[in-house]
Amino acid sequence: MTSSITEPALDRPDLFVDGEWTSPTGGATTDVVEAATEQVLGTAASATPADVDLAVAAARRALPAWRALRAEARADLLDAFAAQLKARAKSTAVLSSRENGMPISLSVGVNGYAPSLMVSYYANLLRKKDDDDIRPSALGTRTVVRHEPVGVVAAITPWNYPQSLAAMKIAPALAAGCTVVLKPSPETALDAYVFADAALAAGLPAGVLNIVPGGRETGAALVEHPGVDKVAFTGSTAAGRAIGETCGRLLRPVTLELGGKSASIVTADANLAEFASHLAEVSLVNNGQTCHACTRILAPRSRYEEVVDAVTSTVSALAVGDPLDRATQVGPLVTDAQRRRVLDYVEIGRSAGHRLTTGGGVPADRDTGWFVEPTVFADVDNSARLAQEEIFGPVLTITPYSDEDEAVAIANDSPYGLGGTVWCADPERGIALADRIESGTVGVNHYALDLAAPFGGVKDSGLGRELGPEGMAPYRRTKSIYL
Repeated sequence: MTSSITEPALDRPDLFVDGEWTSPTGGATTDVVEAATEQVLGTAASATPADVDLAVAAARRALPAWRALRAEARADLLDAFAAQLKARAKSTAVLSSRENGMPISLSVGVNGYAPSLMVSYYANLLRKKDDDDIRPSALGTRTVVRHEPVGVVAAITPWNYPQSLAAMKIAPALAAGCTVVLKPSPETALDAYVFADAALAAGLPAGVLNIVPGGRETGAALVEHPGVDKVAFTGSTAAGRAIGETCGRLLRPVTLELGGKSASIVTADANLAEFASHLAEVSLVNNGQTCHACTRILAPRSRYEEVVDAVTSTVSALAVGDPLDRATQVGPLVTDAQRRRVLDYVEIGRSAGHRLTTGGGVPADRDTGWFVEPTVFADVDNSARLAQEEIFGPVLTITPYSDEDEAVAIANDSPYGLGGTVWCADPERGIALADRIESGTVGVNHYALDLAAPFGGVKDSGLGRELGPEGMAPYRRTKSIYL
């Protein structure tokens, strides 16, 4: 008999509320379709606003005991939770790749093992943090500054990195003493249940973590619910604005990790071989379905055609195929609608007269699956739609610049500010350039999120930070007790 730890169920007709499997009040389910085959992979429950009421009520009932639990005891439970997530890592990675088309070589890390690492990180951080800060005052008195859990957290996550983006919210929230209602994207609802399986196996108290998949109506009901104390959202800027407006009206704290249109500045002395070797992981990671991907390549005029050739030859050689094949570097997009959106942008590039150097369509050998050829447009002015709008697919643009001041100005001429890279022979000069880029994160000669460092954006890329010690702060509020 196959263990459920290695083979997660592909049909999940129930919700996970108050530590139990609960039928959705409307009885509705949603088909999850495999990106590479276009066949139904499984079905997931679809929550109604009435189900959201039940989940929030369960989270509120669980909150007093969970927040009162000693930090060491809470950390021990989180360690058990992390161990159960780790035990399921390989099968979770496969399931996630089947849902959204992510190459398995990437998914094993970000969907498989990263969630357990995040939970362990915050469990360890919890053991080191002192909830009380006693401060002497100028008046000769003292003030005890307490750091308390904010309460019930609504976590709303997208389909592109379903496991890691959920863990970025679940892990610090639970460590802080909050309870959570998770609403995963319907496109990747099946893998979200792995958190429920792990929570049950780890012995997390009932109601501490609740999972209610659903669409926009479900998300809106959760954001507006009077029993929710904080919202944590990752997704599009348009949806983030709507959520931010609601939270502003309700005076409800919110963390928003939104879109991006990041730039890679290639300096005149950059090692082009090194830049090209990192291109897939920096600019086309997860088939381009990555908010921080550096999809704008800024090249010095003195080496412009050299950069164009390096980018074109690298991108044209990428292996496109089955996301479960370890050799695949670019898999299918998550849905047919997403593929149509990306191909529409390709046509916008053609119509604008940008120079297409590779790609530009659907791979000839892919009759099924939502594939798009990795595509490069050169000679793209930064004011063009292809350079200003988030495409969320495997499409890159190359833009020339005359000097580094102009490169920085072009990089900053964007409504977004989430990621970015600088490719430079002198790392110190690279850091100096990175300091001038208006972005929440910048990499010098590489780009990779660090679990111990804050991640988030500026401008239209969002509000707040996740990961690192800073990632727990949004799930706590301070109270001053004057002595």
